[in-house]
Amino acid sequence: MSRISIIQAKKKAKGEVELAGFAQNIRLMKGLAFLDLRDVSGNIQVVIEEKITSAFEIVNKLNLESVVRVKGELKEKPAKKNDDLAVKDYELLCRELEVLSSAESNLPIPVYQKIDNEANLDHRLNWRALDLRRGEHANIFNVWTKLEEGFRGQLLSEGFIQIYTPCFMNTASETGADVFTVKYFDRMAYLSQSPQFYKQMAMAAGMEKVFMVGTIFRAEASYTTRHVTEFTGWDFEFSYLNSYQDIMAQEERALIAAFMKVKEIMPEIDVPRQNFPKMSFKEVKTKLKFNGLASEKEDDLSPEEEREISRLIFEETGHDFIFVCDYPVTSRPFYHMRHQDKPELTQSFDLLYRGLEITTGSQREHRLDILEKQALEKGMKLDELSDYLNFFRYACPPHGGVGIGPARIVMKLLDLASVKEACFLPRDVKRLRP
Repeated sequence: MSRISIIQAKKKAKGEVELAGFAQNIRLMKGLAFLDLRDVSGNIQVVIEEKITSAFEIVNKLNLESVVRVKGELKEKPAKKNDDLAVKDYELLCRELEVLSSAESNLPIPVYQKIDNEANLDHRLNWRALDLRRGEHANIFNVWTKLEEGFRGQLLSEGFIQIYTPCFMNTASETGADVFTVKYFDRMAYLSQSPQFYKQMAMAAGMEKVFMVGTIFRAEASYTTRHVTEFTGWDFEFSYLNSYQDIMAQEERALIAAFMKVKEIMPEIDVPRQNFPKMSFKEVKTKLKFNGLASEKEDDLSPEEEREISRLIFEETGHDFIFVCDYPVTSRPFYHMRHQDKPELTQSFDLLYRGLEITTGSQREHRLDILEKQALEKGMKLDELSDYLNFFRYACPPHGGVGIGPARIVMKLLDLASVKEACFLPRDVKRLRP
């Protein structure tokens, strides 16, 4: 007999089966014991009678969260009433019980018991393996999986191909600030802040449509609920666009497809509608001022401003998303294309979701002479950018793309208190373990 999952057993509904999983709860009674068994697919009650001597002795000494294997016969439980409909459920009448791995007593964090106060996230993260045994915490990564499935599927359906870019770089990918330096044999290297340069190389190589899922590093000494120092990024880049409006439309299609996949496992979520609201950066600032929120920076939005404009747009349109477009040159990287008629503004945008920035995108400058000029204006040294600039030396199609932070999407979608909860093993200014 081979082990099957609990959900497979319940579908089978009768006969002998072998199950394995964690001992979530144990209730001991005279002549009888009830063991709640949990695996990744669900839970089932195991009934152990005193006459099954070996199994009964084991369960009486068993610590919670030990891993066990159990063989027995499926039995239908008495029907429960749910909205006046009978709901069938099953239990397992134990014949054999084996401990595969015994847990120590006194768990450092609760697994089965309801947690009334989850404020001590640091302590939970210290015991992340136990923390993720809770179904609602493990479900975070089911949502991740579905989101990425939809995102990837939409891009593949439109002819994108996936590339895999390095994390070691010989120069900083943005402005030189907030990067991690590492000793690389006889010289120093940087951990990638973005695959930006390499996506653009793919455009210069004539690949036309590419995407990637990879690790991003940011050496920002930020202690907020929205920042980590290492995170997974979704990126795409494509050529021969007409304007940066095409990029926003592409991301919109990918995100709608991603949410539709999540809805398969979370029917209660709202899939965003097409035609996300769009406002220029200037319009946003004007609207916020009219509603009594003072501007902290002239060329960027503060977290409070992001939350407020999202709230206002949701009240007006019912949309959770808003594109903020045409950021000033002073707040954008050198490679963002500028408006020809308004050179102080870039053809760029951020996408906000429920008050949080989840995307930065733009049409890129593909003309070498202008790119060099813009780099010098930002105080960058052309010799340090030589490999990057060489991508454009022998022509490159007009192109653009985005960088997306999916952990922030998951955070807002599931109403998590911190983006760290959306990361399997988060890294921040103070955390390098487990």
